[in-house]
Amino acid sequence: MRDGGVSGPGPPRRRVRPQPRPSRSCPRVGAFGGASLQGSARRTPDHYGRPSAEGRGLGLRPPTPATLRSRPGVPSSPSPAAPGQGPGSAGAGALDAPGPPLHPAASRPVPPVACRPLPVPRRRRAMTVNRAGRRALGAILKREKIAPRRAGAAAAAAGAERSAVAARRRLPGLLRSPPSRAAAMAGAGGGGCPAGGNDFQWCFSQVKGAIDEDVAEADVISTVEFNYSGDLLATGDKGGRVVIFQREQENKSRPHSRGEYNVYSTFQSHEPEFDYLKSLEIEEKINKIRWLPQQNAAHFLLSTNDKTIKLWKISERDKRAEGYNLKDEDGRLRDPFRITALRVPILKPMDLMVEASPRRIFANAHTYHINSISVNSDHETYLSADDLRINLWHLEITDRSFNIVDIKPANMEELTEVITAAEFHPHQCNVFVYSSSKGTIRLCDMRSSALCDRHSKFFEEPEDPSSRSFFSEIISSISDVKFSHSGRYMMTRDYLSVKVWDLNMESRPVETHQVHEYLRSKLCSLYENDCIFDKFECCWNGSDSAIMTGSYNNFFRMFDRDTRRDVTLEASRESSKPRASLKPRKVCTGGKRKKDEISVDSLDFNKKILHTAWHPADNVIAVAATNNLYIFQDKIN
Repeated sequence: MRDGGVSGPGPPRRRVRPQPRPSRSCPRVGAFGGASLQGSARRTPDHYGRPSAEGRGLGLRPPTPATLRSRPGVPSSPSPAAPGQGPGSAGAGALDAPGPPLHPAASRPVPPVACRPLPVPRRRRAMTVNRAGRRALGAILKREKIAPRRAGAAAAAAGAERSAVAARRRLPGLLRSPPSRAAAMAGAGGGGCPAGGNDFQWCFSQVKGAIDEDVAEADVISTVEFNYSGDLLATGDKGGRVVIFQREQENKSRPHSRGEYNVYSTFQSHEPEFDYLKSLEIEEKINKIRWLPQQNAAHFLLSTNDKTIKLWKISERDKRAEGYNLKDEDGRLRDPFRITALRVPILKPMDLMVEASPRRIFANAHTYHINSISVNSDHETYLSADDLRINLWHLEITDRSFNIVDIKPANMEELTEVITAAEFHPHQCNVFVYSSSKGTIRLCDMRSSALCDRHSKFFEEPEDPSSRSFFSEIISSISDVKFSHSGRYMMTRDYLSVKVWDLNMESRPVETHQVHEYLRSKLCSLYENDCIFDKFECCWNGSDSAIMTGSYNNFFRMFDRDTRRDVTLEASRESSKPRASLKPRKVCTGGKRKKDEISVDSLDFNKKILHTAWHPADNVIAVAATNNLYIFQDKIN
């Protein structure tokens, strides 16, 4: 009987011992994104309006939106992840982010019995606070004007600062840099100690290209790429040529000079074509070059122009066969009736010859201009992206590809954005990202569906309404996106800044580095001369501790993520003496200009560095400035 009803004779009621409610540390979502029994149980009311025994006896909770999204058959919707979310949290379903789960039991299925409280790990026990502690923490955050949802980021920043101080104390006195100096060097103008290492300077190594003032359009470098070992450096130009440089062995007679890069092979990759059906001229310009991991003595690379992708094999030959039976030494065929004896061909040494031969040609798959190609971590497939579609190719199949992203609307007048860049995850072969002209990044998982129109994660930084202008949408367009070597972060480049994103946090980037903020007042003139549509690239160093990107006036910027320092350097023939140290440059925005500064009004916007590359292991960088390729290396103090 319910309380308050009429009492009467009846069978004696049996006391039911209340079941313990599950602990907060009990996982509600499995490690692989599947909903556990705790989250999938139903609470259906019985005829008295109370929860039925199905939910009351086990002490289960109603399903949350997070568990509903993780159920099979229910479409998932992206939700911004908190800074400390793990791979099993809501919103991470498609990508298992690196790092340990929140609890060792998170990867085991929950048994169909009452969920017992799990012991709180020792690391988590210190973070467990009672209600009064939470109220005190909220009061502190309110007093310090820190939003509660950013408390995790503030704690992480404080922990990183304490770790940096402790590491600085462990360094010898000669390598230790005072905090005041580091803080003074972190200005947006770009002075201070060079980024990319502890305490070294960048010095000039080599420059490739002609010194002519009148530069031909076909000689302008359009892409730069190191191979996986860093021994080869490939460049492509607007004339369809690919030039490969090889790093020489270190010279023992010059211990301070490391191996230089000399021309290894040069070949014509693409030729100008004409599409008669669309009356469209196809340029021979090389848009992208991507190396494949080396499997044998030969090297393989992919090169693409606006429409066609080619797989090239670069191999060496230092021997030739002589003594053929059916042809002479000069190559002429012999009369078979005059052959009286059989000869065994022999191999004789010859001068080293490097051959470049096309092994595969992938064509007729893109309606719009190709802007990106990326080799998958399985080394068997790769993707190619144009303005509206992304295709998946197999390296051995040239007559067909699979369309995995298609954002073309039924009515082209409804088109609001285009694809600007795309790249595969360096370790997970099913994950890739692509950026758009609206400043958004979408992460897709090919395990979810064959056509990845529904993204798994959506990265976008909220725009400040007070700073919105006519040029906001143009300068927010992302020109390049790159995963870090670890696969935990990704970097995007828009017109004015470089942003570093954590794959576990979609709401905002973890780092924002201003590249040339002093150009914000020049956007109107940059729009008139079309410089505002320039596509700058960015790159990581081998340890993901520093990033590099280009700017105008042959300037390029480097940012050290550990020390938060940045530097502006210039690629110029004036400082092209061997082992000459690069002097940091600084741009003056107004007022009295110092001796070593350059005024923003005197910048040459025709000299720009759009393409850069960083050696995967050493502190060696390649910078493309118009038709010249500059190579710099570190000068250790």
